[in-house]
Amino acid sequence: MSQSRPSTYEPIEESRMTLIDHLRELRMRLIWVVSALVVGTLISMLFVSPLLQFILRPLTEAGAQPMAIGPTDTIGVFFRVSFAAGAVLAMPVIVYHVIAFVSPGLYPHEKRNLLLILPGIMVLFVIGALFAYFILLPAAVGFLQGFLGDIIAQEWTIDRYIGFVTRIVFWIGVAFEMPLVIAFLARAGIVSGPQLMRYWRHSIVVIAIIAAAITPTVDPVNMTLVMAPLIALYFGSVGIAYLVYRPRAPRDFSKEDFIPPEYRE
Repeated sequence: MSQSRPSTYEPIEESRMTLIDHLRELRMRLIWVVSALVVGTLISMLFVSPLLQFILRPLTEAGAQPMAIGPTDTIGVFFRVSFAAGAVLAMPVIVYHVIAFVSPGLYPHEKRNLLLILPGIMVLFVIGALFAYFILLPAAVGFLQGFLGDIIAQEWTIDRYIGFVTRIVFWIGVAFEMPLVIAFLARAGIVSGPQLMRYWRHSIVVIAIIAAAITPTVDPVNMTLVMAPLIALYFGSVGIAYLVYRPRAPRDFSKEDFIPPEYRE
């Protein structure tokens, strides 16, 4: 004989995770993320020399050679490069556990969409990082190296140069993921093209602030080099939102699909 169904509120309460459950899951996800970062960093330590030569190429091609002015600068550079490369290696694990943590609050089709865009997020991050390295960095380094070069000797310290390169490459890579993120949010009905277009002026101001934070200087050339692709990505994302937007129906926990299996007839 089938078990009688409880009142409407009982399955709702039992189907929801408690705050303690959320905190335990968050702790487990953080352990995985930190473990992936540690493993990625340890692996990257084996390849610091070729990685460092690759990072220094835009500067050496501009005719400059970085220098260390402190006794621990090279050690700091070693760990900074290792951690940055380790974060890139751990990125799939990090993105997966972020998705796994937020997925219980999504519809089944939204979970599928989120898993489908995961490879695209990684591909766009790599494309953005390559764009920053091969397009933005040579132009930025060439401009900074030649600016007042006939008056002031340009001698760059290794720690500041590494910080400059990793900041630009990482954040431009993250920015290139914007179209897919906006497409997912629009498909889920969270944002729409008209909403994004309504705040385009505010978005440009935010992009200018982000560009100023990414670049080490506030000169118009480097800021424009960073702002131009970000603005193009934003308006491209707005166009995608117009195409894929679908209103999100309110989630009704009282329906049959949200009743725990042990209470279903």
